[in-house]
Amino acid sequence: MSCRSFIFSIASLSVVFSLLLAIRPLSAAEEPPIQIEANHMLSVEKSNSVQFSGDVDAKQGNVRIRCDEMVVYYTQAEKITSNTEKKSQQVDKLTCDGNVEVTKDDWLGSSQKMLYVKKVRQVILTGKAKAWQGQNMVTGDKIVYYLDQGRSEVVGGRPEATLSPSSENKNKPSRVNMTIQQK
Repeated sequence: MSCRSFIFSIASLSVVFSLLLAIRPLSAAEEPPIQIEANHMLSVEKSNSVQFSGDVDAKQGNVRIRCDEMVVYYTQAEKITSNTEKKSQQVDKLTCDGNVEVTKDDWLGSSQKMLYVKKVRQVILTGKAKAWQGQNMVTGDKIVYYLDQGRSEVVGGRPEATLSPSSENKNKPSRVNMTIQQK
């Protein structure tokens, strides 16, 4: 190996290493901390969960969840050995009960129950589920909101949609009903 190719190899490795170091903080920035306030908290080690109750208000980045009760399920911490770094526990899923409101930017969802599955980054609203974006509103038995894609899906029941508070709804079983106001 010539001196020139050796120097080029070292320079390439240092560039790759620098890029890896630069990317690492970006991935940490993608997952801002979760801040939760409530009147009461109970940690249950056997089920790897933390229960919050009473005026629960949780925030992570531009996502906010309010409800009466929330249970946060997390992954089990890995055992620490002398030669490995300690890995933190990660949220696996959240469940919410009672007066649930979820907001992300200009999207608002409400229901009686909510399930958030981190692996697929979906919010699933059930029980008098409604979602608004601006003046547009949709209701149904279940609404699935895809956080990364910024889209909603209404499932089952009698979904209906309203684009403005003054529009008239004519319900048809098992169909989406939408009225568009033209100016």
